[in-house]
Amino acid sequence: MTAERPPGVVPVRPAPAERTPVTRSRKVPAWVWALPPVAVLALVFLYPLALVVQESLAPGAYADVFGSQAFREALVTTVWLAVGSTAGCLVLGFVLALVIAFVPFPGGKAVSKFIDVFLSFPSFLITLALLFLYGTVGMANGLWTDLTGAEAGPFQFLTTPWGVLLAEITYFTPFVMRPLLAAFSQMETAQLEVASSLGARPLRIVRQVILPEALPALAAGGSLVLVMCLNEFGIVLFTGAKGVTTLPMLVYGKAILESDYAAACVVAVVNVAISVGLYGLYRVVSRRAGA
Repeated sequence: MTAERPPGVVPVRPAPAERTPVTRSRKVPAWVWALPPVAVLALVFLYPLALVVQESLAPGAYADVFGSQAFREALVTTVWLAVGSTAGCLVLGFVLALVIAFVPFPGGKAVSKFIDVFLSFPSFLITLALLFLYGTVGMANGLWTDLTGAEAGPFQFLTTPWGVLLAEITYFTPFVMRPLLAAFSQMETAQLEVASSLGARPLRIVRQVILPEALPALAAGGSLVLVMCLNEFGIVLFTGAKGVTTLPMLVYGKAILESDYAAACVVAVVNVAISVGLYGLYRVVSRRAGA
């Protein structure tokens, strides 16, 4: 039963609740957020690079540079130094990483941490250290002259291509060791124990168990060292190897000493093209290796 309303009473309907306006947040397009970093990149890197490429397009600049013997010699020197340094870093870095990772010795963890610190050192610092040791008036030559009474010591290789090669291997080897140590730390020690229990000798274990696992790290570290050696300037400059002219040194000589900016830009463009090409090749190889 429903309650009856008294006579003369008009029912009052409740006032409708006020509706608050619903505001839809406008989503900012993704390309808007990409504009600031792209603008900074274009201003800091792409614009100067475009100026270098534009300057290199001077009439006859490429023909003059490619036809010069200095450019051909610098290109050959750059390539063989980079390849030789990379090969030396791969061999030395692999051996040292093996010792640090799998041969227990006092201070092994400290050495592993020091490698991370070593990566922050500038290249000229290592070159100066080698000059103090093997330079013309370095410690090794000083000890030799003191002991033998000779006018000069026998260690004169630091100002030759072999000295540059030694300096680059010394400086860039930790760049190979770092990814190797990271790869070795993720290896299952059970594989090594099983191989050892089956009678495999250490060299066979390294060749058949450790090396296949280390190939991606070797490829990453070796490609990085190769690209950096192609563009290395400080080591060649600080060793004082006057007979060693690489592409970066040729750029310096053409731009600063000869004021031939068109030729310097041509050499710089060639150097950049080689570096980018090697990086692209590394990406393809690493992608296939990862697959």
